[in-house]
Amino acid sequence: MIPLSTRMRPNRIEEFVGQDHFMYPGSLFYNSIKNKTFDSAIFFGPSGTGKTTLARIIAKEMDGNFFEINASTTGTKELKELIDRAKLSFYGLEKKTTYVYIDEFHRWNKLQQDSLLKALEEGVIKFIGSTTENPYFAVNNAVISRVRNIYEFRRLTPDNLLTILKRTLEDCSIGFGNLNIKYDEDALRILAELANGDARVALDTLGFIVDNLSEGTVIDQKIVSEAMQRKVGFYDKGDDRYNLLSALQKSIRGSDPDAAIHYFARLIDGGADIQMIGRRLLVMASEDIGMAYPSAISIVTSCVQAALMVGLPEAAINLSQAVIVLASSPKSNSAISAYEAAMGDLHSRKTDDVPDHLKDSHYSGAKNLGHGLDYKYPHAYGGYVKQQYLPDNLYKEGVKYYNPTTNGSEASFKKYLESLEK
Repeated sequence: MIPLSTRMRPNRIEEFVGQDHFMYPGSLFYNSIKNKTFDSAIFFGPSGTGKTTLARIIAKEMDGNFFEINASTTGTKELKELIDRAKLSFYGLEKKTTYVYIDEFHRWNKLQQDSLLKALEEGVIKFIGSTTENPYFAVNNAVISRVRNIYEFRRLTPDNLLTILKRTLEDCSIGFGNLNIKYDEDALRILAELANGDARVALDTLGFIVDNLSEGTVIDQKIVSEAMQRKVGFYDKGDDRYNLLSALQKSIRGSDPDAAIHYFARLIDGGADIQMIGRRLLVMASEDIGMAYPSAISIVTSCVQAALMVGLPEAAINLSQAVIVLASSPKSNSAISAYEAAMGDLHSRKTDDVPDHLKDSHYSGAKNLGHGLDYKYPHAYGGYVKQQYLPDNLYKEGVKYYNPTTNGSEASFKKYLESLEK
């Protein structure tokens, strides 16, 4: 049986859902397809975000020959045969361009990737490569230099997935429209949330549910939970996740590691994903700990990256380390306070221009304008020399945005800055 995610692939560009940051009516990407001027490209991003689907749609719109291969099962010999056929088409009577889509392109070694170069230079083929790896690390520079367009595919939003799921339930030709399936709107949204941006997961889970649904049964939250083998937890209550994230941050800010780890555990138990928790922890590292323990941001970043690599359930161990580090660290909000105060001045008052001695002087004519003439290079004075940096009016008023606390490491920064003033 063909998986639902394969069956429901859209065939027209107008049906494609997601990647709105580069694919929307009127965008250069969209127009290049409609105008049949689309060139070679590399698509990279997580699985289930539409890379293969979009490549097939492009090939259909281009009216050219199309070959799809997978780098994990196809070698250089097969590619050379394909290029030879493309040459016959390109230089023969047809004058047709051949589009070659290579899935998991990062799996090819340097020699295999380089076998594309001559065909790309001559225009014999147009190449679309897809990869889950960052192409700037996984693809040869020689290939990248010949493929101008690199597009990053992002995880689909819950709204994107909800659109796809509803379309599937209502489509009478290839979907489940003829079955008149009843569903709770909230249950479908929970499925979209738990799929973590992967359309393949969302659709194949829906297919599993429908194939095994008892007659007359409504798709509800309990069924979605059973199908995903995960507790829906706070997903069945509108704002619970935000209450738990708020409680987590306030417990960390209040230096209570026990309460912080309690709310963290509830988030994990409720089905929160790594990115949701990780983003909030990274914000806290600068907003609430900040200069009191500057290394906190590095530690939390490492913990979040490790969690993303490891995946749940073990990722919870990495994240719990970050939670405890943050809750047990000295606290300072001086970084966010300084930023907000500076932004407040920009939005509420007139500020003078950059002082002339701080302006860029690395171009001809700068000296004639008096730019950079009186600038004192601190390193020439042992690391510090007194001079004006703020705009004139703020300097004359003695404006201060950063007010260091005496907490943790920030005490030493405070002491250093005070010694400069003296």
